[in-house]
Amino acid sequence: MDYILAAAVEGQTKVLLALFIMLGAAKIMAEIFERLRQPTVVGEILAGMIIGPSLLGWIAPSEITDTLAEIGVIFLLFTVGLETKPASIFYVGKRAGMVAILGVVAPFVGGWLLMKAWGGSGIESMFLGTAMVATSVGITARVLSTMGVLNAITSRIILGAAVIDDILGLMILAVVSSLAMGPVNYLSIITTGVLAVVFTAFIVLVGEPVVKRVAPRIENKRGSQVLFISSLVLCLGISVAAAYVGVAAIVGAFLAGMTFAEVAEQRPTMHKQMAGVTEFLVPFFLVNIGMQLKLGLFGDPSVIVFAVVVTLVAVITKLVGCGAGAWGLSWRRVGQVGMGMVPRGEVGIVVAQIGLGMAVIGDSLYAVVLMMAVATTLIAPPFLRILYAKEDSREKAGAKNLAAEA
Repeated sequence: MDYILAAAVEGQTKVLLALFIMLGAAKIMAEIFERLRQPTVVGEILAGMIIGPSLLGWIAPSEITDTLAEIGVIFLLFTVGLETKPASIFYVGKRAGMVAILGVVAPFVGGWLLMKAWGGSGIESMFLGTAMVATSVGITARVLSTMGVLNAITSRIILGAAVIDDILGLMILAVVSSLAMGPVNYLSIITTGVLAVVFTAFIVLVGEPVVKRVAPRIENKRGSQVLFISSLVLCLGISVAAAYVGVAAIVGAFLAGMTFAEVAEQRPTMHKQMAGVTEFLVPFFLVNIGMQLKLGLFGDPSVIVFAVVVTLVAVITKLVGCGAGAWGLSWRRVGQVGMGMVPRGEVGIVVAQIGLGMAVIGDSLYAVVLMMAVATTLIAPPFLRILYAKEDSREKAGAKNLAAEA
């Protein structure tokens, strides 16, 4: 009995030590990058690379770190949703749809053609294309939030496109996974797509009015603290429901935040309360991305060359595809939209893990996709900072006269 208790205590100590190292490294690197006037997101991801298996080997990805990362990105997207009113997304709905569709088609075709030209099989080509389709809105949202430009019209387009992109990417992944296992279950794929669309529409169109009506009653009876806790409960609940429906949990968290956007605007304390939660949890999400990269897999020069080529194609196809969807805006805004959709982050890594688990891609291609996912995540933030640098205060506020452009 004493041995079991000692083992449990030792296990708890290891978990606490891992959290201490991850959070400490993230904050130190964030402070360094802040002083260098660079995006703190990049510093926190690099912190994961430094303390992870690739370099120091202090911490290895585990079920605990993956869980913390998932919780971190869920609350990050909930926070972004709190600053995104449904009406502002409706303003850019048509353009966001075009950005999402072209931003899916171009990377998929580009990845498929590239893998075929490199001598890959048909299923390998489709998995690479699928991994290049994904967009990690969590990274872009973090950068835009840090810069204070979430209200810019292009930020609304990016966030709206990301929701649609997730649904389309999910359907492509379902098709490719089915092809790898045998016949495609088209009925299941269509059902998932319809449920995803209906779920999203229901949360946005029905959820927001209900929250606006109920929130004041909760606050009057129980206080603002209970209202805030209720919003977190709703965030987790909608995230779980989204996952069951077939939409990513982070999209559910974003939609939950949107339902509280009007309520939060009238209660500044809600944003302050949420800031404390995200400042603690989000670094685990970013550090975990950095820890996923295993430099040991790049011992073969040909793997490095292919990884660089794949990364370039991944960046260019998103810029071209999403930029074409934003055509009609100024060149700077087209660039903002295109670059905002570039990060693949944890979404690309998940696709690679699925392919490896199904034994349809090998370790080399897995390493290539992993490199592409991390590299695009590191590439985007500095360019976003440059592209948004000249946004004036009127543009940051998302002035109504800009809505006509969308």
